[in-house]
Amino acid sequence: MSNIRKIGILTSGGDSPGMNAAIRAVVRTGIYHGMEVYGIRRGYQGMIEGDIFRMQTTDVSNIIQRGGTILKTARSKEFMTASGMEKAYTQLAVHGIEGLVLIGGDGTFRGAVAFFDKYTIPAVGMPGTIDKDLAGTDFTIGFDTAVNTAVSAIDKIRDTAEAHDRIFIVELMGRDAGYIALNSGISCGAEDILIPETITDIEEVLCRIDAGERRKKTVQLIVVAEGDDYGGAKEVHESILARFPDLDVRSCVLGHIQRGGSPTYADRVLASRLGHAAVNALRAGTTQVMAGIVNNEVVFTPFDKVVKGSMPISEDMLDMIRVLSV
Repeated sequence: MSNIRKIGILTSGGDSPGMNAAIRAVVRTGIYHGMEVYGIRRGYQGMIEGDIFRMQTTDVSNIIQRGGTILKTARSKEFMTASGMEKAYTQLAVHGIEGLVLIGGDGTFRGAVAFFDKYTIPAVGMPGTIDKDLAGTDFTIGFDTAVNTAVSAIDKIRDTAEAHDRIFIVELMGRDAGYIALNSGISCGAEDILIPETITDIEEVLCRIDAGERRKKTVQLIVVAEGDDYGGAKEVHESILARFPDLDVRSCVLGHIQRGGSPTYADRVLASRLGHAAVNALRAGTTQVMAGIVNNEVVFTPFDKVVKGSMPISEDMLDMIRVLSV
């Protein structure tokens, strides 16, 4: 058992629903075990600037249901410089912080790898990203909420599409990973789902649209991740109209609505489990790892392995899309 008595917690990169639940779990677990817990505002940038304050259990009351993050978040270019890292380490020393809990995505852990290669301070990470694009965990904090937000919006779009016999293209977040688009599209019965992990053959997409029109299909819904290799909703929209100028085609970019909102029960439970596990890992001396969930069990993956890999798209799911969209 380690003798860490003071820990800091920060949220970094893009916000995700459930981050507040994770903060709550870390603060209350730490205090339960006699630790002092310090909040670091605005991620690594706040660490550099010393925007650090001691947290009490009352600071995390009534936040489990809130989206966003009470600690704020930011991306810091300065942190990736030698001088920025030195300033950050100095501020941790000034506040007597002996261990860290990091909540964020790929960029957060890349920053962690660089920082902890130079400065030896115990740290445990938690996967806070709607994209579900990290190795070492089946789910990330915020993913379930983002998918449910997208599904709710797409269901509403389908209603108006059916009323007008329209083709609708919906663009979802996912610059490098298509998990939101994949799961949302399957859940909403999309005819096509375009994601970064696969190569989009626009001719195949157009042929399926043509076949659907010949069968008098009342709704044709295409879900596309923003990072799809062919482009986003705009590019797909233009290609469809170029081939079928008489069709009624609409497109919609959901954008940052997917980041906000009250987290689902699944994200609240996941965040609570991982926050509790992160503090206990620090207490046990398990550090420089990310806490994740694999097969419903808490596992710990070294930071360098987290940033070098990702969870692969299931071939079964890709095959299922082709079968069910007929």
